[in-house]
Amino acid sequence: MAIHQPNVFPWLGYFNKIAHADVFVVLDNVQFPKTGGTWSNRVRLLVNGRPSWVTMPVVRAYHGVRLIHEMKINGTAWRKTLVQTIQSAYGGAAHFKMVYPFLSELIINPTDSLSEYNLAAIRRLSAGLGLDPSKLVVGSSLGIVGKATDLLIAAVRKVGGTTYLCGGGATRYQEDEKFLAAGIELIYQDFRHPVYPQVNATAFTPGLSIIDALMNCGFDGTRTLILGSQSLRLSSLTSVSK
Repeated sequence: MAIHQPNVFPWLGYFNKIAHADVFVVLDNVQFPKTGGTWSNRVRLLVNGRPSWVTMPVVRAYHGVRLIHEMKINGTAWRKTLVQTIQSAYGGAAHFKMVYPFLSELIINPTDSLSEYNLAAIRRLSAGLGLDPSKLVVGSSLGIVGKATDLLIAAVRKVGGTTYLCGGGATRYQEDEKFLAAGIELIYQDFRHPVYPQVNATAFTPGLSIIDALMNCGFDGTRTLILGSQSLRLSSLTSVSK
């Protein structure tokens, strides 16, 4: 199984993880940062040939802390702006005419819930890419408690998992030895980002939203990018030593 927060129009590696997990927990029951941006409300697109941030505004007028599933989207104008940005940036892309109507429908989703908005898009995108959206499980529906690594372990146990597929950057915050002590095998995702043609680009930019790949490669091509660049390495007792 795998776990990840509900990112907004995520990158290829996110869907690579969905593709190779039998259960994918969308972790919406963790704290949203009080200040600054996060992958849950911003992502990069290629605009005028350069990587640029596009941001979903969120309501910040609250006291204390809020979990991701408690966050509200601030206003509606940004949706129209995003649609117009995509039209301008990707109008000349090879698969624009096919992909644009599909993406526009996802973008104009009227919900004011950040997690519901992102989850709806992730489900539809997964289905469009030939991945099974039924494997997506919402973290806040599991009734689990804990922080950091303990919460991840609780999620794995709740869904009956015995193996946890984690991202390559997890070593910065994850306590691997706790998984091993709990009898949970770790598999590290070592996603090798594929290179593909990007419209109006002089050099390839990795790590952009799935929108970029879809516009340039279409659904079939993007699925090939997701599945064809899979590389996993098993963790061991020695590899997790600090």
